Amino acid sequence: MFNRACLGLVSEDRIVDVELGQIKLFSKAIGETNPIYFDESAAKKAGLRGVKAPLTFGFCLKSLAPAKYPSNEDLGIDFSRLLHAEEKFDYFLPIYSGDRLTFSTEVEDMYEKKGGALDFLIRTTKVFNEAGELVQTQTNTLVMRNG
Repeated sequence: MFNRACLGLVSEDRIVDVELGQIKLFSKAIGETNPIYFDESAAKKAGLRGVKAPLTFGFCLKSLAPAKYPSNEDLGIDFSRLLHAEEKFDYFLPIYSGDRLTFSTEVEDMYEKKGGALDFLIRTTKVFNEAGELVQTQTNTLVMRNG
């Protein structure tokens, strides 16, 4: 069972610098062929301020700076009984090489289903750029089997 005392807790801010090489590697891995995801001059020719990151790249950046608190242990996560249920993204502004992003994660909800056999944990990470503008939200739903 997830630790309900963690409900509503917000992590520390984590800062990640977006590097061109990371974007290129991710773009290649997902099979992207548009040069705006690889080439600075092509991106500028397209009217962009730099090489653009593919939409789901923010998830990888979040992995570079995981929240220290509340930790998986604090939350009561037992990886032997854990299932990944859903990953949802809302996009507001693009991410570019050279950006400095701030990540903050909130334990948004916890609930059970099937008479307590399944326990759900929902965490939302907000990503802001240097201007303090919301770039994207990432909502993660985990399920733990009980019993």
